Amino acid sequence: MLEATKPQNSPDRAPVNPALEAESKIARIAVTVFPILVVAAGIIGFLLPGVFKPIAPGVPYLLGIIMFCMGLTLTPPDFAAVAKRPWAVALGIVAHYIIMPGAGWLIAGALNLEPELAVGVILVGCAPSGTASNVMAFLAKGDVALSVAVASVSTLIAPIVTPLLVLFLAGSYLQIDAAGMVLDIVKTVLLPVVAGLLARLFLKKLVAKVLPALPWASAVVISLIVAIVVAGSASKIISAGAIVFLAVLLHNGFGLGLGYLAGKLGRLDDKARRALAFEVGMQNSGLAATLATAHFTPLAALPSAVFSLWHNISGAIVAAWLARRPLQEKQANVPVKQA
Repeated sequence: MLEATKPQNSPDRAPVNPALEAESKIARIAVTVFPILVVAAGIIGFLLPGVFKPIAPGVPYLLGIIMFCMGLTLTPPDFAAVAKRPWAVALGIVAHYIIMPGAGWLIAGALNLEPELAVGVILVGCAPSGTASNVMAFLAKGDVALSVAVASVSTLIAPIVTPLLVLFLAGSYLQIDAAGMVLDIVKTVLLPVVAGLLARLFLKKLVAKVLPALPWASAVVISLIVAIVVAGSASKIISAGAIVFLAVLLHNGFGLGLGYLAGKLGRLDDKARRALAFEVGMQNSGLAATLATAHFTPLAALPSAVFSLWHNISGAIVAAWLARRPLQEKQANVPVKQA
């Protein structure tokens, strides 16, 4: 996750997290190269499953590294954005945890997926916002402060919301250990994020030096997770790959489109709508892969691996398209609720 700010030449610049400007060039490169790294990792994992299968137990620790990096990017202004615009943030959270889980459940049923794949698709939908969503919002000229706020809150409430949603929507496919999921998410998501946040508060100079490298660190670690997940289900990828890709394509597409629509129905301005498109449509697929690997089968983690690849490609494409479209004028006579 990168940090929220507005470009220096923005007439309505807000005093929010300033680091993104310095990192934006690196972030653009990372977003461009990231899908290539993930594809390469997937191919290597498929061709050399024996190399990556033995390190599957390390996936939770790898996710912990990603979430620690996320925590390092958070600052008090990011949380202040929640208090300043509770309506917009609440809308983003509700849209995220209704649209994506619901879409995953509908797609799994419509495509008649086998239980492991169905649970994998639903699990991706129940995950919090993806760590690259803020970058996409920035590139799309969206409201990055809102993007960071929604992603942060969705991550912090994930230990409760994600297991309950998985239990409710996927319980008819496989047995769900909701309590175990809560504990796993606390250990692999919540604690590393808090540790990163504390490090940012007390080790400011040291953290400032490593901030530009965080997009690359996250990209490399996520790619390694994808390689491990693909290696675990290599024997079934050829038969299941096409249907999984179709499910992921539909899932991500619904999320991006309906996320933007939710902002429009909520009467938010165009910058906020663009942010919500990515906050709804991009998932923390690393968490979904970790939970699928720990609680189900390697095949259940395959949708997460494919989603990790595709949502970064589609996100970059949509961000580039939106960046070329002029921002619509703010809605007249429609105040944004503030605290």
